[in-house]
Amino acid sequence: MILIIGFIIVIGSVIGGLYMGGGSPLVLLHIAEYVIVLGICFGILVIASPLHVLKAIVSKFIIALRGGSTKKEDYVDLLKMLYQIFMLARREGIIAVEDHVTDPKNSHILQEYESFVSQDARVDFFRNSFRPVIDGKVKPEQLRDVLNVELKVLGKENDEPVRVLALVGDSFPGVGICAAVLGIILTMGSVAEGPEVVGYKVAAALTGTFLGVYGAYGFVNPVTALIEGNNAGEMNYYECMATAITSFAGGFAPLMAVEIARRGLESHVKPGADELEEMLRALPNPSSRNG
Repeated sequence: MILIIGFIIVIGSVIGGLYMGGGSPLVLLHIAEYVIVLGICFGILVIASPLHVLKAIVSKFIIALRGGSTKKEDYVDLLKMLYQIFMLARREGIIAVEDHVTDPKNSHILQEYESFVSQDARVDFFRNSFRPVIDGKVKPEQLRDVLNVELKVLGKENDEPVRVLALVGDSFPGVGICAAVLGIILTMGSVAEGPEVVGYKVAAALTGTFLGVYGAYGFVNPVTALIEGNNAGEMNYYECMATAITSFAGGFAPLMAVEIARRGLESHVKPGADELEEMLRALPNPSSRNG
């Protein structure tokens, strides 16, 4: 919603400024320039993006329109879910959480948290993080190194759409100049048609330059920055999960393991220590029984 409001402000400022200056938005209505500028930039996007990156760009743009994928409630749900899993492991042994890890769809604990189970990537990271603990394949002090490898890959995947969008944003002004040059070429071939025709064609050419700069700084670059910020929030979510699990595997009590993870959150999504402790203590005692 905020993204749409931003778009309205950017577009409204141009329209309002034109009217205040005694002009009309219709002076920008040169379809050929739009076809050239937007077409070339879309072509750049396609050329620079493997199919999976194109899909990721669409997905992340939709997420940006919705206001981001990771909210404070998501972190609270994560911390509550992890606390219940940790408490179950502490009360009944680590083997008691095996069914919850291997079969999340039938876990009565995990299914209580829609923001977690609704996203396969979050569930997969949880499973991959907890499996070595259950299987005993790594020592607690080695687990962090294992998770860092996965976090690095996730970060790289998140960076790919941002990198491509940044390329498109950087290309927009240059593409606008290309459109303007094409317009001037057409203008020079129409000099004999009189000043009115020449003036119209020069205006069309300058519109291409305007579109290039406007598209870059009014739309593509801000969207890129927003997606990059959303990616940082998403990575913070995985980092929170990794910190809690490695802390618990390292011997910290469930409440302390969750508290350590909480302290690594950014302030705008971080629940207060007393607030979180109160919520955790209000949770029912976990059981290995499903259903």
